Amino acid sequence: MGKYLMALDAGTGSVRAVLFDLDGNQLGVSQQEWEHKEDPRFPGSMDFDWVHNWDLASGCIRDVIKETGIDPAEIAAISTTCMREGILLYDKDYNEIWACANVDARSDDEVVELIKKSPDLEKEIYKVSGQTYALGALPRILWVKNKMPEVYEKAAYVGMFNDWLILKLTGVMSIDPSNGSTTGIFDLATRNWDKSIMEKCGLRTDIFPKVYESGTVVADVSEKAAAITGLAAGTPVVAGGGDAQLGCIGVGLTAPGQGAVFGGSFWQFEYNTSVPKTDDKCRVRVNCHALPDLWQYEALAFYPGLIMRWYRDSFCQLEKQLSKETGRDTYDLMNEKAEKIPAGCYGMFCAFSDVMNYISWKHAAPTFTNFALDPEKFNRYTFYRAIMENSAMVTKGNIELVASVTGEYPKEIIFASGASKSPLWCQIVSDVLNIPVHVPKVKEATALGAAILAGKGVGIYSDITETVKKVVKIEKTYYPNAENAKVYDGLYDTWRKVYAAQLALAGQNLTKKRWSAPRV
Repeated sequence: MGKYLMALDAGTGSVRAVLFDLDGNQLGVSQQEWEHKEDPRFPGSMDFDWVHNWDLASGCIRDVIKETGIDPAEIAAISTTCMREGILLYDKDYNEIWACANVDARSDDEVVELIKKSPDLEKEIYKVSGQTYALGALPRILWVKNKMPEVYEKAAYVGMFNDWLILKLTGVMSIDPSNGSTTGIFDLATRNWDKSIMEKCGLRTDIFPKVYESGTVVADVSEKAAAITGLAAGTPVVAGGGDAQLGCIGVGLTAPGQGAVFGGSFWQFEYNTSVPKTDDKCRVRVNCHALPDLWQYEALAFYPGLIMRWYRDSFCQLEKQLSKETGRDTYDLMNEKAEKIPAGCYGMFCAFSDVMNYISWKHAAPTFTNFALDPEKFNRYTFYRAIMENSAMVTKGNIELVASVTGEYPKEIIFASGASKSPLWCQIVSDVLNIPVHVPKVKEATALGAAILAGKGVGIYSDITETVKKVVKIEKTYYPNAENAKVYDGLYDTWRKVYAAQLALAGQNLTKKRWSAPRV
């Protein structure tokens, strides 16, 4: 048995290879930021460059092996995870022929076409799949059929990005239910493809790869992939899953009634359920968990991590320079100043992402509002903190939304991924939600979840629930400050009203929507 487990994580903003020991300790990580650019011919598109991005991913694997100095033959197994919704089409020889990243929104015409075909079809599909047209694969595949018929004719398989990584490593095509269910072509109850959904949309029903439940071996690393990555040929590669589902495993959410928030490029609120029941109003997403008898309600906040990166790169040049000189993280330097700003930022707030409404989802133009021309109070640290507070308020709205379906508001949550590295952000989340927030020791929970599945696939771990009890460690718990919670409670109500007004402005085309689902 090998000594190590490896996770490959293809996120919205970066790709990384993470190495763990068998006790769940992170030994090394190599990460590369990547971008998904718009094709100028197709407004709203978000292309995925599979050639360049495989170079980045394979480079991360080589780098983490080199940096940790391990013998790659001692890696017991590998698993993969990724942003959901991004899809790839392949020809019969497994060559990539088309791909888009997760919030690609080029298919407005196709959504209109589907609605004209059947006004109630989206709701019918949601009841079975837990998905709408907003992020699902159906309008995008129809777009390929309409706009690139030569690609559509060649298509032999459809897959997700974590399965793409497995294909690059092994040469075997596969898909898992946790990520596959986000296509909108899965039956939640059976955890398998539902070809009738494609038939109703006038699409092909012969492009579905074999489904492997998360935590089962798909194949071994090929000689070709070994030469490119530095891995040992023959290393088992295990079916992984979507980033949020694997993140839940990585923080110990393996039972019904547990909730977590993952603060990455997107912020995801996940709530476990033992019954694949959808929302009568189609507002909340429902996915398969990466564990066979669980499903999840999910509500998303758009782009908090990417917004913070934009703010860092646009306005924090001084801190970036100090970071180079001192070796301290740019965000840590900003946090030191921002924590001195009082809760509520003197009444100023911002708007970037709305509370989820899956069937009719749109976001107003980004804005900061209600600030004065007072540099002592309203400086770049105030605006920085406002972004943190706004992310937490959107999350509060999403938790309340899920609670309206389940009848249960969580008494506590786990907070993980990149944003949880900031003590200030953790405290703000606790204050805004007014509940305890537990932060796990391993911040890259998604990668840890993938590593646990890798170990399960090769028999190192026999029971995932028992494994996470041993492996997942809570580093710190943040408790709400009653005074701050009161401030945020008042600010939240105001923010909801102001955001509604911002949406109205965008609806009048006076401002440009930050993002909207196709046809919304």
